[in-house]
Parts: sequence; C-alpha cells; structure tokens
Amino acid sequence: MPDVQIINPCTYPHWDSLLETSDQTTFFHTAAWAKVLNESYGYKPLYFTIIENGRLAGLIPVMEIDSILTGKRGVSLPFTDICDPVAQEHAVFDQLLEAVIAHGRKTGWKSFEIRGGATFLDKELSAARMLFHTLALNPEEAEVSKAFRDSTYRNIRKAKKEGVTVNLERSCEALAAFYRLHCETRRHHGLPPQPWLFFENIFEFVIALDKGFVAVAEHLGKIIAAAVFFHYRSGAIFKFGASDRKHLGHRPNNLVMWEAIKKYSQKGFKVLDFGRTELENIGLRQFKKGWDSDEKKLFYYQYDLKKDRFVSTSSSVKSSYAVFKHLPIPVLRLTGNLLYRHVG
Repeated sequence: MPDVQIINPCTYPHWDSLLETSDQTTFFHTAAWAKVLNESYGYKPLYFTIIENGRLAGLIPVMEIDSILTGKRGVSLPFTDICDPVAQEHAVFDQLLEAVIAHGRKTGWKSFEIRGGATFLDKELSAARMLFHTLALNPEEAEVSKAFRDSTYRNIRKAKKEGVTVNLERSCEALAAFYRLHCETRRHHGLPPQPWLFFENIFEFVIALDKGFVAVAEHLGKIIAAAVFFHYRSGAIFKFGASDRKHLGHRPNNLVMWEAIKKYSQKGFKVLDFGRTELENIGLRQFKKGWDSDEKKLFYYQYDLKKDRFVSTSSSVKSSYAVFKHLPIPVLRLTGNLLYRHVG
C-alpha cells in the first residue's frame, strides 16, 4: 500500500476528480466544503490521503483547529453532520488513522474527532450518539411519496391551500433571506447564529457554482421559511432550515422539503440526506420520519492524544443556552462571530 500523503484540497490540482475515482466520497469530502471551512474559520486543511495507481484508496479529511479556548485539535470535519472515512479495507483505515494520530502527537493536538466511521470503530467507544436519516429518491413522484405519513400529506396540502409558494433559488438575496430567519431560529433554540461570512462562503463555493440552492417559502409576499440544500454526484443534502415561528401554522417547512424532494427526484438524484438528529430532539426526528426516511444510528469518536485511546466523554458544548434566548440579534451575531471558530 502506498504511503499516506497530507493534502490541502483547496490548492491540490483536480482534487474533486480524484474523489470521483471512489464510490464512497460525499459532498463533505469535496474542495468546495474544504474552502468554506478554511475561508470562514481559518482552519488548516490536512486531508490524510492514500492514492494508488491514480485512484483514491483511502481518505480521512481533517481540519486543524488551533484555539485559545478549546485547544489545538483535529476534527473530521467541523460543522459537518457526518464524514465517514474513505476506505474499502480495515487495513487502509488503520494506516490512515495511525498517520493522523502520529501527526497529532507531533504538532501538539490534544484530541482528534471523527464524525462517522462506525464501520471501522467500536460503537461502545463513541463520544456521542445520534440519529441519521436518508430518503431514497425516484423520478416517479408517486413512488417517492407513497409511504409518507398521513400528517405529512396533510401539512403539504395545507400549505398549498393557504397560499404558501416555494421557489428554488441560487441568489445571494435568497441566502440573505434565509439568514435572517436563521438568526431568529437560533435565538429561539438558545444558540447564536453562525457568522454571515460562513454563509457568504457557502454562496461563493457552493451555491453560485450550482452545487446547492436555497428553497424559499412565501406567504402573501412575506418570506416565512427557507432551507439550504447541497448536492454532489447522486446525493442531495438538507443542510440548514429556518422559519418564522409566527407562521408555522401554514406548514411552510413541509412544502419547502417537498419541493426540494421533487426537484432532486426529477433531476435523477438517488438519495436525500436529512442530516443528524440529537436523540432528545423528538420533534425533528418525527418530522424526518414523516417522509418515510431510513433512520440509522450515528456515532462520533474522540481520540485523546494524552491517554492514547478513544474516549467516551461527551461534549461540554450544550445544545441550548437560556441566556441566548433573550439577547438582541446583533449581539447574538457578534457572539457567533467570536465563538464558532473555537467550537468547530
């Protein structure tokens, strides 16, 4: 087996062409996502790669976070729901992991986190356990929707009956409209919003290059919900969603999702990834299951470089903080600008 190379996909020629030589790669392995993370937060891309006869044989993509608050560490990958290592054989994964840990020791990491990888790692050693939902798509609309929950059908019909319309857009204005709702939604959930710079880079490296779009729901001329979707090869990803809580009774989120599902189905995509769901988020889990999505367990792993082993400690970052629910949006945005690069 060839040696492991450490590659920066932001500068490596034809990185995405290399990814296409493996059937295991996803959007989150691409140069576009690496550029979003690097340009938004200053993380250092270190993609541990094995190339054999011009083909991708193994990959663990890592961003190095060097923070005065959370320490120096490697994450595969920050702000990414799932990023499984690329490896057909356990021996390939072991070689990659050994290279990552050796590099971490050399450069002073305190830990290394993998978001996925249960195929190669013991589930009992996981640091976090969540759920992951995917929906199989089909060009025949009836085939996709035939097993939807009755309440999902009713909510789609209600949105249409009450005059909600959805447009799928690739403009910065649409992303800005989403961001306004995103800030309000994050405040409701007790969290600051990600920096606008993060979404500006999503626009530049993803949406403007036709690797995603914004689905925008309107009612009587007012934008009341929006969602951001990415796509790569035959897979689509629901990455972010937000809505105006005063208009949830119109069920705009259901229509947003349905219009995206139809669009991706018509274009020949095979699967829609709904992303991760925390175990305690019963409402989000039920929303995703209402589309007849396939539910699987998702595991995150953390390797402690000092203890020289995987540890099962949970994150110190909570999913909600009461203080943020009462702060003005400008203060929350400033807080997000200051904190998110340290969280990763």
